Amino acid sequence: MEEPLWSADAAGAVYRSRDPVRNLRLRVRIQRLTSAGLLLQQAPLPPPAGPRRPELLGLAARPAPGARRPPDEEEEAVVAWQEKLFSQFEVDLYQNESACQTPLDWQYHEEILKQEKAGGRKNYRIFTYTDHDRFTNLEEHCQKVTDSVHEVPSYLAERMATVRRRRQDRRPMLCCPVIDREGSSLKSKVITWEPSEEFIKNNHVINTPIQTMYIMGDLGPYGKLGHREYEHVLCTIKVDSNGVITVKPDFTGTKGAYRIELDGEKRELWKYTIENASVQVQQEEEEREQRVFRDLYSRHKEYLRGLVGSEFEMTLPGTLRLFVNGEVVSAQGYEYDNLYVHFFLELPKGWSSPAFQQLSGVTQTCATKTVGWDNVAYFCYPFTLEVFFTQEDESEDSLPQWPVLYFEVLSLDFWQRYRVEGYGSLVLPTSPACHGMDQCVSIYHAVLCDSEWID
Repeated sequence: MEEPLWSADAAGAVYRSRDPVRNLRLRVRIQRLTSAGLLLQQAPLPPPAGPRRPELLGLAARPAPGARRPPDEEEEAVVAWQEKLFSQFEVDLYQNESACQTPLDWQYHEEILKQEKAGGRKNYRIFTYTDHDRFTNLEEHCQKVTDSVHEVPSYLAERMATVRRRRQDRRPMLCCPVIDREGSSLKSKVITWEPSEEFIKNNHVINTPIQTMYIMGDLGPYGKLGHREYEHVLCTIKVDSNGVITVKPDFTGTKGAYRIELDGEKRELWKYTIENASVQVQQEEEEREQRVFRDLYSRHKEYLRGLVGSEFEMTLPGTLRLFVNGEVVSAQGYEYDNLYVHFFLELPKGWSSPAFQQLSGVTQTCATKTVGWDNVAYFCYPFTLEVFFTQEDESEDSLPQWPVLYFEVLSLDFWQRYRVEGYGSLVLPTSPACHGMDQCVSIYHAVLCDSEWID
């Protein structure tokens, strides 16, 4: 099958790699074909209603067999991740000390001087912009949302452009630490009660650190390299901290080369290809890596199993297992002091509990404390319930009745006699969560007397 000449799909692709990104290598090959205006004159015109036929352009643009192109018309380079290849414009700029202002500019100045002493740069048309260059900042800030030429950035686009997602600031967190009684710092404050505008701006989006790199092409005429108007982005590579690699456009492979048609009188036509030139892992190394990962996953599995324990029981098929960790917190609004609560759980039809499970309990006797206008008794009495539900008849479509927890509030007087202060009931919550509920207990005034104390 003949490979296509042009690739109509210039969209990006997303890859994931567990290997270090410093091993990434890309092979970029750029080639000048001919003037696009001359190309259209040589190629026959397609039918008016039919699509454009790029294969005719390719036939007219192919050089004669055995012909060699000048060095200026074809170039190939293997670019590593974040490898800096200077353009002619940068060489002319950073050679002058007066143009160097930032530490990065002085670093480029020294590198260019060393490069000139070693014989000059090896690349001519292919160069790169790394994550630290000013071009990367401007490109991210001026990124368009639509394909319209007259696009005006919206308010949201302007505000989102100021959010830095490429590099994380490694400054210490500006928050107050929590200090224990001994004066040692435990951990940073989790909740920021008064967030600043910068804090809100940096935390209202997913702030995944991303590094960016641009592979560029200088498509200027011969002898006129170094002009910004002839610079074109050939490929954009973005890598985040999770090992996700975004390449736009994607590797050519069998899809055919990409093309760039320049505006102007000559309307020159260029084509370029992008290939993955990274060193492939040997089979022995890949198998050894897989063994390391399997050993790591098995150790992690054993670690999680040790946290769960060996006494963990699986629920039987078709059985609902309900755990309730409750607490009787307090009681208030009663007439007498020295309150305690007696509670028990009623199981409807189909529900059961283990033999060792106690479905009732009694809190300790608690003296009341005046809080505001009420007398409050704080119990803080925890309890645990474990019950099962089994559908006896599978043909029944009705929902099961839920267990009900009954309360009885009593008080104890000076003579060790108890009085019933009220009753109440509470249906257990059906959703798994932490629930806090206030139960209104009906109060019934009753006189309970001992026969020994009746005159």
